[in-house]
Amino acid sequence: MEIFRPRWMHTPSVREPATRWRCWMAAAAVAGLAAGCGGGGDDGDRQRALAAQGKQVFRFDTFGDEAFWTDKLKMNEVISQAVDPVTALSVGLKVDAEALPAAVVAGIQNGTVDLKSPATTVALLKLDAVVGVKGTVETVNGKDTLTRVGITCALCHSTVDNSFSAGIGKRLDGWPNVDLNPGAIIALSPALPAATKAIYNSWGKGKYDPRFNIDGKSKPVVIPPAYGLQDIHKITLTGDGTDIAYWNRYVAVTQMGGLGTFAEPRLNLSVTNGAVDLVTDKLPALQAYQLTLLPPAPPAGSFDAAAAARGKSVFEGKGRCATCHTGASFTDANATLHPTFDSVVEPEDPSYAARSATKQYRTSPLRGLWQHAPYFHDGSAATLEDVGQRYNTKRSLGLTAQEIADLAQYLKSL
Repeated sequence: MEIFRPRWMHTPSVREPATRWRCWMAAAAVAGLAAGCGGGGDDGDRQRALAAQGKQVFRFDTFGDEAFWTDKLKMNEVISQAVDPVTALSVGLKVDAEALPAAVVAGIQNGTVDLKSPATTVALLKLDAVVGVKGTVETVNGKDTLTRVGITCALCHSTVDNSFSAGIGKRLDGWPNVDLNPGAIIALSPALPAATKAIYNSWGKGKYDPRFNIDGKSKPVVIPPAYGLQDIHKITLTGDGTDIAYWNRYVAVTQMGGLGTFAEPRLNLSVTNGAVDLVTDKLPALQAYQLTLLPPAPPAGSFDAAAAARGKSVFEGKGRCATCHTGASFTDANATLHPTFDSVVEPEDPSYAARSATKQYRTSPLRGLWQHAPYFHDGSAATLEDVGQRYNTKRSLGLTAQEIADLAQYLKSL
């Protein structure tokens, strides 16, 4: 079936977003020239400049994936005809309040901006206000028309603080969008057969299967955070690569549909989209920005400090959590990966690890854990108390109900 090994991934493709690409390359060239001439300050200054470029890539760069979302899936037509802001918010899309002009803010507040009109969604895209969705809006027959649309890293790995209203607020880069329903969004495409749409619609919010279009198997996993990756060299759930750039390339090419190449001999996988590479040169800046994204501290009053202190003792002792969740980031990923039987989610069908390059699992870092329920790679634990209970049962730890509750409070404090 073409949707499982899409031919669009292997054919020369569409025009690149020329203006943004030229601007990015010009900025990179200036930074490189300054570095080569001894200008631009010390290494710290250059790294900050690189991270600033990466922030723009993370938020706004599609890597030319309009070739997929527009030319193949026809999502520009779907949005223009059927996706009003109320619908967009219902599937977890977010709006950047800081991108909204004062007149639009006032219109939303007083009801003069129609949130049930797809034309309003087009207007928001014209403002670059829809997090992770990049639209080209042109005047056609006197009307603003969405002619092309693509997605960026921020679609899945940013949310907002809801400071304006639910789904509208300031960006929180690196936070997984646990409200996003990627499958439901993709299933809106008229280009997909009904059976494939049914699979996408079955995934639910906060989950995505980044291998479904490769191997045809469906096993969605929770969208992971893109923060807290400093000094961790096994980035994905299965530790496939040794740096963030590995997974960034995989996602940019094989999942977003960006123009470039991803090859993984361990999976006998090689995908090339288009005749130009809009991915490779952006990976250093993108990784530099992601490495600035720190895990969020737990909100004040969100956990019981006394219980957390007791839970720390459970974590390090009877619960045996610290056997694998080691160091400042609470993971042994840099030293080892784990066989499938070490996962309390396994056995599962299909096994997510078995579809990966390593066939193993990484110990997940725990900083910021409070922010991204549900837990385990399949999202099968709704709460941290459920996590403790699952381990207690499968590992025969003999924890009491109080110890499980205390352990959950400690995990919320990280």
